[in-house]
Amino acid sequence: MRSVLSQESGEIEYVVVDGASTDGSVEVIQQMAPLFGGRLKWVSEPDCGIYNAMNKGIRMASGQYIQNLNSGDYLAAKDVTARMLVALGQKGMPSILYGNEIKEFPDGKMIIDKGFEGKEITMLGMYTGTVNHDTAYIKASLFEKYGCYDESLKIVSDWKWFFQAIVLGGEKPLYTDINMTVDDMTGISETNLPLREEERQRVLHSLIPDAILSDYVKYSLQISQMNRLKNHAWAYRITWFLERCLFKLEKWSRWRNDT
Repeated sequence: MRSVLSQESGEIEYVVVDGASTDGSVEVIQQMAPLFGGRLKWVSEPDCGIYNAMNKGIRMASGQYIQNLNSGDYLAAKDVTARMLVALGQKGMPSILYGNEIKEFPDGKMIIDKGFEGKEITMLGMYTGTVNHDTAYIKASLFEKYGCYDESLKIVSDWKWFFQAIVLGGEKPLYTDINMTVDDMTGISETNLPLREEERQRVLHSLIPDAILSDYVKYSLQISQMNRLKNHAWAYRITWFLERCLFKLEKWSRWRNDT
């Protein structure tokens, strides 16, 4: 709340959804509410998980763009919102604009995650990665177009939403090199990797025909490895040469067997 309150831009509507906390959160909200000068909406009531809470916040919001910031995470600097609003205008008000996430680990180590960093987001990219949802400004109208977050999922509902909007819906997210958020890396999505993978596979099988998905399951790792090799010209040339030699050898062996 302090990181939002410190923003230099006044073009913020702040929505807080609390799940009937008993740890003093409600008292903190009540104490800070007057400081927002009427720009704060909040509710504290039982919910059915993080995505239920995020959906409540989306429905309560009235702004043109929505950013979701989870408990424990905060905006990286006081000018983040102002810079993002400038970037939105410069880039023609895209449906999704995302920046960088600073990952904060329990040992104090911090790593900047730039996500796709402006590269085209393909099905392969979303199959192996994601858009960090807290770094994204999403047009509110997209939640009407694609629906809100799937509340049956505990970890990957934001990933499913981006998959539907970008891969299946054809939305074209744009990137800006702004460090937007500092994220607590002790959340459930980072500490329960088996559940995250199980949910991802369930979503993929529900959205993608098996005939297409089977190729991604079989070849996605090899494609990713080849893409990494392309970043090192000498390694890529060696790999390409060896593949050509093997191809010629196999072709020659088949010709000899046929004759």
